[in-house]
Amino acid sequence: MSAAVSATKDVPFNSQLEEDLKNKGTNNKVVGEADRVPYTEDAEGTESEAEEDPKLKLDLGPRFSLKEQIEKDNDDESLRKWKEQLLGSIDVSAVGENKEPEVKIVSLTIICPGRPDLILPIPFTYDAKKSIFILKEGSQYRLKFSFSVSNNIVSGLKYTNVVWKTGVRVDNTKKMLGTYSPRQDPYTYELEEETTPSGLFARGTYSARTKFVDDDCKCYLDASYYFEIQKSWPTPI
Repeated sequence: MSAAVSATKDVPFNSQLEEDLKNKGTNNKVVGEADRVPYTEDAEGTESEAEEDPKLKLDLGPRFSLKEQIEKDNDDESLRKWKEQLLGSIDVSAVGENKEPEVKIVSLTIICPGRPDLILPIPFTYDAKKSIFILKEGSQYRLKFSFSVSNNIVSGLKYTNVVWKTGVRVDNTKKMLGTYSPRQDPYTYELEEETTPSGLFARGTYSARTKFVDDDCKCYLDASYYFEIQKSWPTPI
């Protein structure tokens, strides 16, 4: 799922999970789809995924500035057209010689039908006594985020979100967003609609960790926070 935990994807709140939540005393993890990756979890609820191991990191070769990439292989017509399609009408003179891409997460928004958009604060507040948002059980929602790209092309930008409840991992979402070129206007991306779980054991406080990383394992946002699922929507203040 995205910013919350899904009942239709990954791990449903079934009787087995309810038993796990009651016991809590083991290190057994709830596993879901085949694309899940090995991880370890410490007492703080953080994770260390195998894909972030430097030994497993792919060697993508030397990095070139955007200007160097455009001027390189100009005699290759097909490659030149591909660059034009990817970069569009970018002003190369304004980019400079910086070889490292920069991605800024501009906003993260939870969209629920018939409800005001929930715009999450950046940076997030990591306080167990303060949830940054509350969702109603059994409600539909979508996560929309916008981000800006500057300096150079960012390759393989990926969104990940891991959710825990009472020490048990209940969701692990990974979404490949793609490759993006620098431009002045921010990009917008929406994830598919999901449904929050419902029932007694679904309600309560969750902890989560959201990350945006690229193919070089460069992290542009790594934020931990708390949220709640309740029986009803919160009363407007």
